[in-house]
Amino acid sequence: MCGRLTQYRGIHDFVATLSIPDAWVDHTAGQLPARYNAAPTQQLALLHQAEHRLHVHAVRWGWRPHWAKDRAAPINARVEKVAHGPFFRAIWPHRAIVPVDSWYEWTADAGATKQPWLIRRRDQAPILCAAIGQFPSDERAASEHDGFVIITADAEGGMVDLHDRRPVVLSPDLAREWLDPATPMARAEQMALLQGESSQAFEWFKVARAVGNVRNQGPELIEPHSEVMRADQP
Repeated sequence: MCGRLTQYRGIHDFVATLSIPDAWVDHTAGQLPARYNAAPTQQLALLHQAEHRLHVHAVRWGWRPHWAKDRAAPINARVEKVAHGPFFRAIWPHRAIVPVDSWYEWTADAGATKQPWLIRRRDQAPILCAAIGQFPSDERAASEHDGFVIITADAEGGMVDLHDRRPVVLSPDLAREWLDPATPMARAEQMALLQGESSQAFEWFKVARAVGNVRNQGPELIEPHSEVMRADQP
């Protein structure tokens, strides 16, 4: 996963995908912009559960423990190591969902400029990415140390041609279980390792090279510049 995604749908649409009947709290006050080219360190909408309620916060993409000052904050965590390695130990119990509309990958193409691709669900529903992080709660206000990482797994099917990693995407049912603080950590690890959506759920196509400049925003960035590809195509 290269490190660019889109999050332009309204918060209500993202939350509705989870079908959570209880009230939810939007701490973003509707101030998050529609992002068609979101990059690390930017504030993105993140969903987490506490006190039997779903909370929506704007949280920075990227996190590192306080003792790791000699390196940049990672934006992703490998599912094979995240539950047991020391780097993410402090935030592994703090699960979240980062809802996105799509993400980008780049491949080598003719010439010096790489070709960007957009990956989205075939049904174009929101993509519910499993994440962990440090974020505000009822007991703690926002902090400069807050942040999140998206959990990634090996790519499969035709997605391998785009990148060797992909986000762990959960179905709405599994996303609700992932968010539930009562879900044991061993069960959460099993979901992340074994139950992410397969490549069959997605499609991808080339988009304009303008997406390479993070200052570029707008719906024109997600317009197809090639035929739509799927895992079941030759």
